[in-house]
Amino acid sequence: MKDPKAPIGVFDSGVGGLTVLKALRRLLPHEEFLYFGDTARVPYGGKPLAMVRRFAWEIAGFLLRQGVKAIVVACNTASSAALPDLAEDLSVPVFGVVEPAARAARGFRKVGLIGTQATVESGAYPRYVDLAWAKACPLLVPLVEEGLWDDPVALLVARHYLEDAPKDLEALILGCTHYPFLKGAIGAVLPGVALLDSAELTAQEVARALEAEGLLNPEGRGRTLHFVTGDPEAYRALAERLGERAEAVRRVSLEEL
Repeated sequence: MKDPKAPIGVFDSGVGGLTVLKALRRLLPHEEFLYFGDTARVPYGGKPLAMVRRFAWEIAGFLLRQGVKAIVVACNTASSAALPDLAEDLSVPVFGVVEPAARAARGFRKVGLIGTQATVESGAYPRYVDLAWAKACPLLVPLVEEGLWDDPVALLVARHYLEDAPKDLEALILGCTHYPFLKGAIGAVLPGVALLDSAELTAQEVARALEAEGLLNPEGRGRTLHFVTGDPEAYRALAERLGERAEAVRRVSLEEL
C-alpha cells in the first residue's frame, strides 16, 4: 500500500520544471514535494534521446529510494525520451507533460510546436495532435538558465526562431517547461496566438489521479525539498529570480544516481 503522506517527486533538467511544481502546489497545497533539478547536465535538448532516457531512469530511481508516492516528469525532453516506459515499469504513478498540452491543442485548427531538438525530433507530440509547424529552439533553455528571460536578447532570439511560423497559426505549444518564462518575448513575436504550456494541465491530471487512487495527503504542510546535481547556491539564486524560495537544497553527486 502506498502512503498518502509520502512526497511527490518532480524532476527536470534544471529550473524549467519549477513552473510545473508551482502549479502542483497551487492545486495540492497539502502535498510534500521533492524537486530534482539535474543542473550538472542541463540542457537535455541537444543530447541523444538514449542518453536522456538513461538520465530519466537514474533520477526516477533516486526519487523512488526517497520514498515518493508518484513521479512527475516535468521536462518535455525527458517525457519524450522515457515515457511511457517509466509509467509501465515503475511501482508508482508516473506523469509526463506532453499529453496534457497535446490534448489542449486539439481545440485549435492550426497548431505549432517549439521545443528542444530532442523533443521535436522525437515525434512525441505528433502522436497526439496534428502539427502545422514545429521548430527546435536550442538557445531558449540557456537563456532561461542564465536568467535572461526579460533581457532584450530574449526578444531577438525569439524573433529569430519564430519568424517563419505560419501567419495563420492559432496556437503554439510551448514544448519545454522552461519556455513559460519567455511568454513575454514569444507573445510579442506572435501576438494573438494562444500559448499552450502544460504546467497547469499536468497538475490537474496529477490531482485527479491521486484523488482517484486515494493518495491525496490530507494533512501535509506543503514543504518542498530540492535536490540538484550542480551547485546548490547557483540553483538557489536562479530559483529565487524565478519566484521560488528554495530554502532546503541538497546536492546529489552523479555517483549517487
